[in-house]
Parts: sequence; structure tokens; C-alpha cells
Amino acid sequence: MTAANTSISLFLADDAATTRLGEDLALALKAGDCLALSGDLGAGKSSLARALLRAMADDAELDVPSPTFTLVQSYELRIPVSHFDLYRLGDPSELDELGFDEALRTGICLVEWPEMAEGELPKERIDLKLEHEAEGRRATVAAPASQFARIQRVLAIRAFLDGHGYAGAGRRFLTGDASLRAYESIHPHGGGKRVILMDWPRLPEGPPVLDGKPYPKVAHLALDAYPFVAIANVLRENGFAAPEIFAANYDQGLLLIEDLGTDGILDEEAKPIADRYQASVACLAHLHSCRIPRDIQVTPTHIHHIPDFDRTAMKMEARLLIDWHLPWKRGAQASDAERAEYLAIWDGLIDELDSAEKNLLLRDFHSPNIIWRANESGIQRIGLIDFQDAMIGPTAYDLASIVQDARVTIDRDLHDQLMADYLSLRRAQGFFDEAKFLRSWAIMSAQRNCKLAGLWVRLLQRDGKPGYMKHMPRSLAYLAIAFEHEALAPLSKWCAQAGIGGV
Repeated sequence: MTAANTSISLFLADDAATTRLGEDLALALKAGDCLALSGDLGAGKSSLARALLRAMADDAELDVPSPTFTLVQSYELRIPVSHFDLYRLGDPSELDELGFDEALRTGICLVEWPEMAEGELPKERIDLKLEHEAEGRRATVAAPASQFARIQRVLAIRAFLDGHGYAGAGRRFLTGDASLRAYESIHPHGGGKRVILMDWPRLPEGPPVLDGKPYPKVAHLALDAYPFVAIANVLRENGFAAPEIFAANYDQGLLLIEDLGTDGILDEEAKPIADRYQASVACLAHLHSCRIPRDIQVTPTHIHHIPDFDRTAMKMEARLLIDWHLPWKRGAQASDAERAEYLAIWDGLIDELDSAEKNLLLRDFHSPNIIWRANESGIQRIGLIDFQDAMIGPTAYDLASIVQDARVTIDRDLHDQLMADYLSLRRAQGFFDEAKFLRSWAIMSAQRNCKLAGLWVRLLQRDGKPGYMKHMPRSLAYLAIAFEHEALAPLSKWCAQAGIGGV
């Protein structure tokens, strides 16, 4: 270990505590990490490695043979893991022959008996030493700052669970979303219904992008867990299936929430299930008939004010098309005249939204954020998640989100059926201006798809994530549908002249 490392000492009272530490580390490690396990024979190195691998595989029965004789055992898991046992290593240089460097480039390396190849292991590694102490073990963990911070985080989550009735609970990685939030499934010790842990650490404020404000503040993105709890509570109060909040630590950014289930609204081939989409649209129509307060009491000392989807946020998102998509499409930046005309068109379109119906919009009401609850009825069949960025704005935005699902192709027949279903339900509620709504729907559809057409390119070019480009043809096809409305004629003409394909 290096002198710059930070360390922590933990007493593990029994084998169960060792297993829990292995599970915790499975949530802390990332590709490129080397975990060096040292200690005498019988100190628990293999037990900890086995617990870590089983947690990573989410398989309590995973066969984890000792690599004492083979020297390395590889596992194709959520993150590839190579388990090295160097006790019988003849010479440190043999580590290269075992493929250590390649394994570290693509995954995680667990190394028992690291002292057998001390000079060959990376200096930037996690060292974990196990020693016998009384009836248990003492674990000393040392790591560079960035890796140590991850370890501290998972240990803080363990303490949070212990303090809220989930001592000894099993933990498994569930998912990470497009933000820095991550989720774990929590399995109570001794049985019981699993719950979900939302891990949402506070982050330093990013660089300013507009008017001296960072992007999250301009776009009204949630910066902490208060908005999630506020919106969840108000949705539940109005009869919707949003997660119940069991425990919260707002300073640490930790929530324990209800598990609404695992079924979605897509089939096994990731294609839309029509009746589930129709039920989702019916749920949305009901939401748009509810009166949602702007200010929601979350704690005795905190009130969440739902922000407006204002002109600044709308234009900043729509600018992604001209800032990223257009240069990618034709290999040159927009001219000053093109930019001025594009932004002027959006000013006019946003002006038309002044009289649009406005209410709570969940912002990303589409397949990744909808849980299907087959045993429930009515709006309770639709489980709602990922609504922390909710705003007050044109209700048509969320209908565009689901009818033109960004990650799923909604064919035109289903698209039109979902629109007809929604409009029929809204007419039945009374006091519904259908023509005005359809005008705002076209504008919101165009705004969302202009944003996405630029976002996919930004993810490719800035963030090195090319996989999102597969959604580009779909976004452009949806944009073309929006352009069928007369309100979008100026934007449609501008796109055609700019050479943006598909529209």
C-alpha cells in the first residue's frame, strides 16, 4: 500500500459479518480496481472473496472454487472479475502470463497472497488485510482517495440500513440511471419483502452554462432527495402508485423506498405491450385531472416548491439540436443567421404555450420509469418512479413522452390509438380544449425530440457513449409526426433547409 492511502479498521465478529463486508465491497468496486487480500491461512480471504463474487453474480449458490492450483479463475459477471491466488506463484513476472493486465483493463482483479507479486501489482490498489482477533477478525482496508470514498459510501449505507431496521440485510446492485443515482435491492435478514435503496450523494456544483448557473439549475433538475419524496407523497395522496418512503437521510442522500415490482410495459423482445401503454395513458389522463399543489411540505423544516418548465429551460434543451445534432449531421456549425432564426422560432412556439393547460408533468413518463402491477386495478396498475425532476408545465409534454417513447418504437397505429384514448378520457372529464391541447402537444413533441436528437450526439461525442445513437432514427421520425401540425410549419421548414434528415 502507498503512503497516500487512507485506511479504516473494522471488527468482523463472525462469518456473517465477513460475508456482509464482501457484499458491501461488491457494490463499491468498479472495472479497473485491484483488491489485494492478505492475511494468514484461515484468516478469511477466500470467504470474503466468495461472498463478493456471489453478490456480484446475485447468486448465493455460485460455485467459487479456490484458484490455488490454477492461479486464476475468471467470472463473466455484471463486471468481469478475475480471482487470483498467488500462493504458488513461482516468480512475480509470471503474473503477466496469467493475463493480469488485460483482466484489470476490462474488469476487477481479486488477488489473494498479493505479497508474492508485490512489485508487479498496481500501486493504485485497494489493500485489505484480515487478522484473527478474539472470536472474530479484524479487517484493515487501505486505498487511494477515490476508491476509498466509494468504500466509505457503501459502509455508510450499511450503517444507514442497520439504523433503520435492516441490520444484516442482503444487498444487491439493482441499477444505475443516467444520473449519478444508483439503486440497490435490500433483502431483510431472515426474510421479508425486499425494499429499494436509492443512493443519491450530493455533488459539487458544476460549471455555469447560462446566466452564471450550472446546467441542473437551469433545467430544474433535482439536486437532492427532497423533490423525490415530495412528489412521491403527493402522488400517493392522490391515489397513484408511487413508492412509499420508509426512511430518509437527506444530508447523506439515502432513501429506503417501497419496491413496486419488476414488470414493465415492454415484452421480452423490448416491444411495447399495447394494453399496458393504454393503461399508462389512462393513468396520465387521470393525473391531469388532479389539482397538484405547488408547495409540498416534506419535513417540518423543508417545503419543496415545484418549479416551472419555463422558457429558459425549454430553449436550453431545444438548443441541443443546433449545438450538437446539426454539426454532427453536416460537419459544420450553424451560421449566426441560422442560430438566430432557430431560437426566434422557439420563442414564438413557447409564446403559444402561455395559454396551454398546465399541471404536474413527470418529465420522463416512458417505459423505463413505468412498473406494471398486474394484480392491481385502475391507476394502481401503473407504478410510477423517477419523477424527482417533475415540473409544472404543459400537460401535453408527458403525453408526448409516452406516446413517442424515446427508447421504443411506437408504430403509427399504436401511436394514434394512444392519442385517441387520451383525448377521449379528457373529453369525458369535461372542460377540455382539445384543439389547444393538440397544438401544445405538437410543440412539446417537437421540443422533446429536438432535445433528444441533440442529446444522442452529445452522449456519443462528449461522453463516449455511442449506444444511444440507435435511438436517433426514432427521434427524427417522431419529430416528423409533430411537424404534421400547422403550428410547427416554421420549424419544419428550418430543419429542411438546414439539412436535418428524416424531417
